[in-house]
Amino acid sequence: MNIILFGPPGAGKGTQAARITEEHGWPQLSTGDMLRAAVAAGTEVGQKAKAIMERGDLVPDEVVVGIISDRIDEPDCKKGFILDGFPRNIPQAEALDKMLKQKGLNLDAVIEIRVDDSILIDRIKTRIAESTQARADDNVETLTNRLEVYHAQTAPLLPYYEKQGKLKTVDGMGAIDEVTAAIRDVLKTPL
Repeated sequence: MNIILFGPPGAGKGTQAARITEEHGWPQLSTGDMLRAAVAAGTEVGQKAKAIMERGDLVPDEVVVGIISDRIDEPDCKKGFILDGFPRNIPQAEALDKMLKQKGLNLDAVIEIRVDDSILIDRIKTRIAESTQARADDNVETLTNRLEVYHAQTAPLLPYYEKQGKLKTVDGMGAIDEVTAAIRDVLKTPL
């Protein structure tokens, strides 16, 4: 099964992807990790990405899609994969759809982990208060900026996938195990 996990920063996508991977064996494909791996491996696409990143420029969508394409061809993706962090906008989603179609593949589900912004801000405040070593991006201002970017650029993808009949939404405001159970229910439901 090929799925995308969507949700605002701090919604728990990484935690849930790790649980799905453990349960089903579908690898979590993070675009940042894939870019670094392609550069390290010296692939043709990785060499293009390296040159772009060394200039300090953003890696263009076609290069990112090429890296995802190469990664999907790896043997561990044959039974399925989880995309996390891609696509982030409509042109990326369209490029992803085109690439998957060329491979005879499709997305089976797009799972949105829905969490209210106020809950995410409360979560970050709690993490800061309970942590002895907070991450550099663990602050309300950074999270607020990331939420604004998510709502402006990424959230418009939800209607795109809803029109395709692939969007499934789970309540991400419960405990981690409750969210996992809701995702399990989605994955068991014929899509």
